[in-house]
Amino acid sequence: MAKFYITTTAPYVNSDPHIGFALEIIQADAIARYHQLLGEDVFFNTGTDEHGVKIYRKALEAKSDPQAFTDQHAAQFAQLKTVLNLSDVHSIRTTDLKHIAAAQEFWKRSNKNGDIYKKFYKIKYCSGCELEKTESELENGRCPIHPNLEIDIIEEENYFFKFSKYQKPLLKFYDEHLNFVVPDYRFNEIKNFVKAGLEDFSVSRLKSKMPWGVDVPGDPDHVMYVWFDALVFYISSIGWPKKTDFDGYWPGMQIAGKDNLRQQSAIWQAMLMSAGLPNSTQILIHGFITSGGQKMSKSLGNVIDPIALSKKYGAEALRYYLLAKIHPFKDSNFTIPLFEEVYNADLANGLGNLVARIETIIKNKGFNLQEAIKDVPINQDRIINELAPFMDDYRSDRALEYIWGWIHTLDKWLDRERPWEKSSNSSNKKLGEIIVGTSAVLSIRDIAWALKPFLPETSEEILKRFSVKIIEKVGKPLFPRL
Repeated sequence: MAKFYITTTAPYVNSDPHIGFALEIIQADAIARYHQLLGEDVFFNTGTDEHGVKIYRKALEAKSDPQAFTDQHAAQFAQLKTVLNLSDVHSIRTTDLKHIAAAQEFWKRSNKNGDIYKKFYKIKYCSGCELEKTESELENGRCPIHPNLEIDIIEEENYFFKFSKYQKPLLKFYDEHLNFVVPDYRFNEIKNFVKAGLEDFSVSRLKSKMPWGVDVPGDPDHVMYVWFDALVFYISSIGWPKKTDFDGYWPGMQIAGKDNLRQQSAIWQAMLMSAGLPNSTQILIHGFITSGGQKMSKSLGNVIDPIALSKKYGAEALRYYLLAKIHPFKDSNFTIPLFEEVYNADLANGLGNLVARIETIIKNKGFNLQEAIKDVPINQDRIINELAPFMDDYRSDRALEYIWGWIHTLDKWLDRERPWEKSSNSSNKKLGEIIVGTSAVLSIRDIAWALKPFLPETSEEILKRFSVKIIEKVGKPLFPRL
């Protein structure tokens, strides 16, 4: 059986889960579920990033021990599996002992390869990004991504990673893997970044100033820089450095936001080369979710809480909007009025109404479903072939648009045939009713099966409703109108 590995990034646990990460993990889940339909052995990975100055400062503000602080906030991210109807997702925390051991082994291998050295330096540093910033990257002396944070000046002796050594190997790798980063304009962006020249970056912090991190092997005065530690979670989750667990799943694909492009497609790839490990197969980069055209921020009061949204409207409604109406690669807008408009139009009046119509027809005509469909199997191969052009390009929005085309076609067909008005006075008309009813059931089952990667709970419910012998009563609305 072929193996397939997909992973999200590891979000910081310094705040509650936000809609942007919900988008990322739901996109990854849809891809994972699609590969399950293909019959592959899927390892779907996520995690939480729990070290670094950002979290250390938040813990101090909360007057909490850093471990207790991360335990509390990591539990909120663990809720996402249930709240967002995720598949069998594996999750690892960067405070887990097996991850810490893997990060230290990774350090040793890079160090053995001559890629880690010590020097004194002075930089401008954004604690929000956990990245060094050049003057050209700042606006009015602040990071444009985190304008509410003061830029830190770090002046100390640290360990450095020889990122500059990997300019040519990275460019060669990019040339040999033409679809390594999707979409292509993000690939061009990272290629231009690497072509412009790479600078070595710090991979440690003095423990006396920032103690919350993974200890540097052989030097008790330093902890690892958060990015060096956290990126290793992609392989610590599948058992690295134990070869038996590692083989088969890695290399795999990664999904990340556009603000993670440099870290995932350049820094991490150089680190893998340094440790003598295979590079990722592909990096999928998504855009940001805006609110009314503005970037979401607590100060503007426009932050969307995916957990609250799921509890109010249902996880399937949230999954549908994020997969169908948010562009997979570009920035997209999200507002509650827009979300509710789509909910009513596509889910309540669209799919939900269609299922109720067919249930009502079958119930009122008293059809024996098991006799009518005569164990006709769902044409899974045909459905996969029709979805493949969209899913192979990671266009869940187009896949769902295509499925909703089936829904509209079936609705119009029922309007034309009007089986609820047909008389059963003659055997021919009775036969006609059965043919119409059977065709409707077979079609809605195909639609339900096609929805498995996107709306798994809804798919299961529809298939369940049309697997009984006799429909004695119409089920509750799948998506009650708002």
